Amino acid sequence: MPSAPVTEADARLLLGRPPVTGAWRDGDPRGERQFAAFGAFRTEGGRELPGYRLAFESWGELNAARDNAVLVLHALTGDSHVRGSAQPGHPTAGWWDEIVGPGAPIDTDRWFVVAPNMLGGCQGSTGPASIAPDGYEWASRFPYLTIRDQVAAQAQLADALGIDVWAAVIGGSMGGMHALEWAVGMPDRMRRVGVLSAPPVNTADQIALNSVQLEAIQIDPRFQGGEYYDSGDGDGPHRGLALARRMALLNYRSPTELNQRFQRTWQSGVSPLGHGGRFAVASYLDFHGNKFTRRFDANSYIALVEAMNSHDVGRDRGGVEDALRRVTATTLVLGIDSDRLFPIDGQHRIARGIDTTLDGDEAVVLSSDFGHDGFLIETAAVGAHLRRLLAS
Repeated sequence: MPSAPVTEADARLLLGRPPVTGAWRDGDPRGERQFAAFGAFRTEGGRELPGYRLAFESWGELNAARDNAVLVLHALTGDSHVRGSAQPGHPTAGWWDEIVGPGAPIDTDRWFVVAPNMLGGCQGSTGPASIAPDGYEWASRFPYLTIRDQVAAQAQLADALGIDVWAAVIGGSMGGMHALEWAVGMPDRMRRVGVLSAPPVNTADQIALNSVQLEAIQIDPRFQGGEYYDSGDGDGPHRGLALARRMALLNYRSPTELNQRFQRTWQSGVSPLGHGGRFAVASYLDFHGNKFTRRFDANSYIALVEAMNSHDVGRDRGGVEDALRRVTATTLVLGIDSDRLFPIDGQHRIARGIDTTLDGDEAVVLSSDFGHDGFLIETAAVGAHLRRLLAS
C-alpha cells in the first residue's frame, strides 16, 4: 500500500512482545496452503537437504490438456498468499489481489494459477526455521541457496502437479529473478514469461545494500549466530530484523513518495527538534520494521537475501547476453521509472537481449511515484500489460 503516517490503531497492532520467529510452523493454522513433499535435494554448492517441501496455493482448475497453468512467483518477503483475506495462518492479505482472480488480469476462470513459497522461505516451505532430521531447527546449518536452486525446486513442484509446460511464468523483484532463470534455464517449459522490476544480475551496488541489512541482523546480540529458536517471545533478533526491513523499505519506495506524503511532519505534537518527538517518516519505518518481525524469520531473511546476491543469468553461460539469447518464450519485461533498487536500465538490458519480447528491445516503463513497489501498487497499469502477455 502507499506509505501513510502511523495511527494509534496501527500502533495497537504491535502491542505485546514479538515472537522469536514470525515463521509459519507445523501446528499453526494451515490457511489456504497446500504442501508438496520431495526427497533429497542437492544444491549448486554441493550441500544436501535429505528432503524438503514447498507450500503453495492455487486458484482455478487445470484443464484436461494441462496447458493453462500459470506460475506466479513472489518477491523477497512475499509468500504463496497471492490473493485472499488475512486469516488464521495468513498474517497479511493477498499481495496481488487485484491481479489474480476471477475476471482479473490473470483470470482464474481461465487459468490455473500456482504460487509457491520459495525454498528457504518461512511461510510453509522448508527453510532455516524448519525442523531438520535430528529434531532441531536447521537454523545456521541451513544450506546456502541460489536462485537456480530455488527454481530447480519449483520445477520439481511442476512435475508433481503434472505440468510439463507453463502457459506463463510471472514474477516481480526476486520473483522476477526466478521467472528470468526459468526462461533461460528451461526455455522449453513455458510459452510466456513476465519479468517485472527485476535485473539480469544483482550488481555490486545491490549486493552492498544487502550486506548492510544482513549485518544489522547478525550484530543483534539476540541473533546468537542464528541459534535463537529456543529463546522466548521478545528475546529473538527482532531489533536487527526490524532494522534490516527499515533499510530495505528505503529502497522499495521513492524519494518523491516519501517527501510528498511525510514532508517534515511530526508523528505527534512533541517536537523532534531536541524535545524527544519523532518525525512521521521515521515512525513509519519503525512501525513497518516491527510489524515485519511478526511474520518473518531472521535466518530466512539472510538465506533469501544471499540467494538474491547469487543472481546472474550469465553465470557459467558465457555472459548475460549469451544467456538471454536462450529465451524462446514470448516475453514481457516491465520496470518502474522511479525504482532505485533495480533501476530501469537493468530491464532494458533484459529486453535488448531477448528476441521474443512483446515490445522490441526496450522494456515497458511505468511512470510511478512508488518506486520499486510500483509493480505491486500500480495494479491497473501492470494488469493491462499482463493481459497483453496472456493474450499473446
